[in-house]
Amino acid sequence: MAERLGKVSLVGAGPGDPELLTIKALRTLEQADVVLFDDLVSAEILELTRRTARRLHVGKRGYRGGCAQARIHALMLRFARHGRHVVRLKAGDPLIFGRAGEELAALRAAGIEVEVVPGITAATALGAATLSSLTHRDHAHALTLITGHGCDHRLPAELARAGQSSATLVVYMGAAQALAIARELIEGGRDGSTPAVMMAAVSRPQQVLWTGQLHDLATGAAALGTAQPVVIGVGEVFRQAWAAQPVLLPAVNSA
Repeated sequence: MAERLGKVSLVGAGPGDPELLTIKALRTLEQADVVLFDDLVSAEILELTRRTARRLHVGKRGYRGGCAQARIHALMLRFARHGRHVVRLKAGDPLIFGRAGEELAALRAAGIEVEVVPGITAATALGAATLSSLTHRDHAHALTLITGHGCDHRLPAELARAGQSSATLVVYMGAAQALAIARELIEGGRDGSTPAVMMAAVSRPQQVLWTGQLHDLATGAAALGTAQPVVIGVGEVFRQAWAAQPVLLPAVNSA
């Protein structure tokens, strides 16, 4: 008799603080037979997985290579076909710059049961850490999430259009392209003096904040470095972030 197929859960680990993990995500981790985890998933969250679960690192970082996406698909399918409950554990939210679309397509095509457990994404963690309402009614009627580089490591075309808007902008994976991002937004119409923030390791004990203006993004990137994941916020809603700095340690200032 053929072995019963297992299932795959795409689980959002959030930005790193284990207390920001959802209850459903925690329960799913406790039920998993196999956990395929990303490079940015914190060690504290990995410790919450079932002790008998097999944990496999399948991380990859921009410009650094890592586990090929096709390999990740093959691992999910292999374990699920052997009746295992597989958790594909992703930093942040699986559906926001997490390549979940490709993984969902591969699982559906193979007839494997799949579910998505959302997680707190870096944008909302940045807003919380800087005490900034990302859609403050006096300053922003929209929120734009954008990646700092496309599949070919070039700036996405949508970035220039974002310069024409007053929406709050949050850029993921943009530290290495900070100078080019600022130039693109300013050429697109954004004022260079627009408030900007950058945070490395948001929500984690080692989080570091830089505050400044759009035209100084490269200065912020140099101050923070690229050892930790960095998220960038641009918009009037971050103007009050300077007042929030006493609750953020350490902080890097530029203004």
